[in-house]
Amino acid sequence: MVRKSLKILFILSIILLAGYHPEAVEKNIYLKEKLVPGNIRLTNDFSEAPEFENFERVIRYFMRRWDLVGVSVAVAKDGKLVYAKGFGLADSTSKEQVQPYYRFRIASISKLITAVAIMKLQEEGKLSINDRVFGPDGILNDPYYSNPKDKRIYGITVAHLLAHEGGWTTRFGDQMFMPFVVAKEMGVPVPVDTKTIVRFALNKNLHFTPGTGRSYSNLGYAILGLVIEKVSGLSYSEYCRKNLFEPYGIYDMYLAKNLKDEKLPFEVTYYVPPDAILKPSVYGNGELVSPAYGGNDIEALGAAGAWVATAPDLLKFVLHIDGLKGRKDILHEESIRFMTDNNNKYAPIGWKGTINNGVWWRTGSFPGTAGMVKRQPDGISWVFLTNTSTWNGPEISTEINIFMTRALSQVRKWPERDLFNYYVEAPLSSDITIE
Repeated sequence: MVRKSLKILFILSIILLAGYHPEAVEKNIYLKEKLVPGNIRLTNDFSEAPEFENFERVIRYFMRRWDLVGVSVAVAKDGKLVYAKGFGLADSTSKEQVQPYYRFRIASISKLITAVAIMKLQEEGKLSINDRVFGPDGILNDPYYSNPKDKRIYGITVAHLLAHEGGWTTRFGDQMFMPFVVAKEMGVPVPVDTKTIVRFALNKNLHFTPGTGRSYSNLGYAILGLVIEKVSGLSYSEYCRKNLFEPYGIYDMYLAKNLKDEKLPFEVTYYVPPDAILKPSVYGNGELVSPAYGGNDIEALGAAGAWVATAPDLLKFVLHIDGLKGRKDILHEESIRFMTDNNNKYAPIGWKGTINNGVWWRTGSFPGTAGMVKRQPDGISWVFLTNTSTWNGPEISTEINIFMTRALSQVRKWPERDLFNYYVEAPLSSDITIE
């Protein structure tokens, strides 16, 4: 009996160990449509099919046209993951091929996550979007944020920050990307954290009265991260993990680190154009470094742009906030409508753009990365991520949309399957520490 038990334990341990290995893919899963024990990672093999040849031909042409090192694409139809595949290299030195389980920085797509977290907290009764953010009756009523230079700051509401109506512009630079100016004025060493950047901004005049204009603001969304922490009693990432991700089977999304040697397991390497200008390290060591690795402080960016995700997990998140039939949404219908209905004075919220015909999209770019997510009324939703930034910066999103539209048109019939059901995913506690 003891020998039999040991044998069973040995077999189970082999299965589990295999599950944690990225190449542990059982081809018969794809063929027999059944699950097997363990954490079997989704690989390119699952999307190898003749019906995708023309689709992939367009993607590869796009990569050559823009010199993209690596790309990850995921497509859903009617709430089901029908395609997930990587192209090119995750790392040009090691020649690692991109697989669907590789993680990418998603830059400002992170704002969509932050907006959903705020709306979720409102549904939980922990805040209202009409709550003031600063001042004695504000959410961030800590002494550290008291006595701002411009008293109009007391009028900023959560909704104003969600809609980029907080009163700040980037007329004199983006507050989230000027660490040496902030450090000098605040009398602190670099790197500067998010709270210090906010205090720096409060020492300045607003550029317009909150609610009377709109100007894209990384600062505003970074502040929303602090709001989430204050009202939830959790760190920003922990709140998102416990309330937006894990309950919906999303386990591969984490906050990014600045340096190459701090990469997450299965995170791609990031590449900038050959003529990209080196920047002083945000760590103040005097070195000139790549803007993708230490030249900008993505950690301080936080809720405004610091998430890392796989394309399938990011798509799964979108499917849980799309308001379409197929998967249970994270938010109530009223909250989704508030974020997307252009008939109210705030939308789009979190999304970059929403059209009343049901097309919603969100883009993101950062030195070394670019991406886009799109929800279409025909039941198609997709994610495109790359580990390469281009000479035209955020404008690459227009090209991504054009070529993805062209690629999708090449698929005459989508397969009747859901790749989310072809693998079992679980947190890899052995390779990541949650702060």
